Amino acid sequence: MTANPDYDIGIAGQKWGDAEKAQWLTRQQIQRSYQQQVLVKLEQVVPGFTRQQYGELDYRQYGGGIYPLYAFSNGLDADKVTVLISGGVHGYETSGVQGAIRFLQTAAVDYRDHFNIVVLPCISPWGYETINRWNPLALDPNRNFITDSPVAESAAVVGYLQQLSLPVLAHIDLHETTDSDNSEFRPAKAARDGEVNTNWDIPDGFYLVGDSTKPAAEFQQAINQAVSKVSQIAPADGNGCLIGEAISQPGVVNYPKKALGLCGGITDAPYVTTTEVYPDSPNASPEQCIMAQMAAIIGALEFLKNKGY
Repeated sequence: MTANPDYDIGIAGQKWGDAEKAQWLTRQQIQRSYQQQVLVKLEQVVPGFTRQQYGELDYRQYGGGIYPLYAFSNGLDADKVTVLISGGVHGYETSGVQGAIRFLQTAAVDYRDHFNIVVLPCISPWGYETINRWNPLALDPNRNFITDSPVAESAAVVGYLQQLSLPVLAHIDLHETTDSDNSEFRPAKAARDGEVNTNWDIPDGFYLVGDSTKPAAEFQQAINQAVSKVSQIAPADGNGCLIGEAISQPGVVNYPKKALGLCGGITDAPYVTTTEVYPDSPNASPEQCIMAQMAAIIGALEFLKNKGY
């Protein structure tokens, strides 16, 4: 048996057991505050939106805390279409969380009378605090938005959305692609799963991941056009790909979201997109990344309005 050449936990070619997962967990440290950076900010949302607790995570045994999970909405009116906005599926992807919060604090007021809007600003608070992709059990929430999910973060969202009485027209899921995807999370995933790691070039700029079963090309294009005013759209690599996938149009790739258990596949919405910004780019700042997420949300809502919804 040989040590894993790409990650210093585990044996090459062998999946992690409980001992390896425990070793990984000892390295995770609280680095920022969900209470101060998320919950305090969410005390100041635009009028007309109310908070509902849809779950709670007790991670004290893993060195974390007790994390209440909140959804914000302006009510469910049968005469309006419903739009879902989610952030913080991967807690380390900061602008997804902060972009959802900023929308609730500002632009949401412009759309509250036209749409039913449901916002889940931070699905993975332990991941936010530890700047992590996984939960404490070394599981990725974004592969586990399924019935009877083994991931508490995902199961809470699935349960909450099952209670919605109206169908969802559009879902905007806010994410980032970071340098740490290649330096930490992809090598860790390969080691955990007993596989060989392969990295890809991190796209420099903003791009979208649509659903290959319902790509909604016009929807994706409208979002990228809106975002291009505040952030560059990521160019394809030399193979015409982004993150190893062939582009369907500039700045867009598609995944089979429901089949992969991704958050973007959690509803039957015909309009679905996952945003990806690159916060480590020399051409980007934290504020610009937040504004790109905001522009994506607004671009999506304006597209739906222009379509007559």
